Amino acid sequence: MENTVPDNIEELKRHAADRTSYKTRLAAVEELGKFKCQQSKDILWRLMLNDRVHTVQHRAFLKLQAFGETVKLPRKRKGHLVKDINRRLGVVFTAIGGIYSEEKFNEKFKEMYPEFYDIYMYEKGNGFNRWVQNVLASLPKPKPKA
Repeated sequence: MENTVPDNIEELKRHAADRTSYKTRLAAVEELGKFKCQQSKDILWRLMLNDRVHTVQHRAFLKLQAFGETVKLPRKRKGHLVKDINRRLGVVFTAIGGIYSEEKFNEKFKEMYPEFYDIYMYEKGNGFNRWVQNVLASLPKPKPKA
């Protein structure tokens, strides 16, 4: 652990702010954890308090703890991680023409709601596609036009 500012601090700030890739944010946390400077601490605090992926929060918490900061890990969110996610999935389904295809749906979901796609891809892991199918099956069917 160094007590200096990393040479690539601006790049690390951008990576820590990348809401479309939890992997990028995790990598930024790991790198920031090597530099015990105020800028690194500030970024890690922000991620610990505000990131929607709990693992990113937890890793930032561990790095701050290693720096000797007095920290408390936020609780993992329960229930829907994103407000109105079911409705948004319905919007994506409609945007692809109402015929489900994993590949087309995931591509459109990532395009329309990149942050939400990232959150749920992480949280659901291998069960992501099954979760999407279950949500879509539970949505009300559109009424035929007369």
